[in-house]
Amino acid sequence: MFSKRDPKRLHELDIDQHELIETAQSRIRQKKRLYYHFILFLLGSVSMIVANKFLNYGVQYNWFVWGICIWTFLFLLHLINVFVTNRFLGKKWEREQREKLVILQKNKIAKIQEEIEKAATNTSRNPENPLN
Repeated sequence: MFSKRDPKRLHELDIDQHELIETAQSRIRQKKRLYYHFILFLLGSVSMIVANKFLNYGVQYNWFVWGICIWTFLFLLHLINVFVTNRFLGKKWEREQREKLVILQKNKIAKIQEEIEKAATNTSRNPENPLN
């Protein structure tokens, strides 16, 4: 309560904690949508079977099998996106890639800055240069 904490450090902790909360909320939304998709998939599959078999809609052909197969494929893609792809290519991966690119850019800028400084020192030392 009366401890002397560094305000900068508190701000950094708040930002980190805020990022963790945002990531958790995002994952919760993704999983919630996946569960809704699964429930919709089950209800849609049952309704396709009922429409084909019991309501005699398109009786000459079992079209519901193709519908369920296509929907299963789409659901599996959604499942892979939530539990596999997002783990490897999620926010953490994006942050790491961004940090790598920023470091590369800073290195390039530093090299260019050094070249400019070398050129400036060479021109100031060389009095025969017509640009002076």
